[in-house]
Amino acid sequence: MVRVKSRYLLCEINVSDRRDLLKLDDRAVSGTVKAAVARTHGDYGAALCSIRFCVKYLNAHTGIVFLRFPKGCYKLLWSALPFITSIECCGRIIPCFFNCLHVGGTIRTCQKFLIRYNTRQLHRMLPKCKNEEEKRQIQKAILSCSLTGGGDEALEDELESEEEDGE
Repeated sequence: MVRVKSRYLLCEINVSDRRDLLKLDDRAVSGTVKAAVARTHGDYGAALCSIRFCVKYLNAHTGIVFLRFPKGCYKLLWSALPFITSIECCGRIIPCFFNCLHVGGTIRTCQKFLIRYNTRQLHRMLPKCKNEEEKRQIQKAILSCSLTGGGDEALEDELESEEEDGE
């Protein structure tokens, strides 16, 4: 039996007001991405990317999103992301743009990249701290960046559900 191959796109949703991130949900992000692909690449792109496309993870606090899609159409989806200027969610239009951070073959590689990315961001924040308490909090956050703990169980559940989807 042949394994169904997918790609995972790790993106950051950037908004002007951070409170707007809390209003996002995965259906709104999914609909916006599908609409952008349809606008950019027409019916062909929309049909290709709608097969097995889904939002695997959305963190409304940080704006990080994992998108899963077939391996063959990742360039179509990737090229449509710059044309997203807003997301409609709960009757409100939230102006935003997508910043593509990483393209990976598994969720695990995207998670590893995200840990390295967050660690670098925390190191950049360290010199800008105003007092010692802020520095201690950031140093603690840097030391706590790892893939151990509850993330492995969630990853195993994810891999099991992917195997069931492929059969």
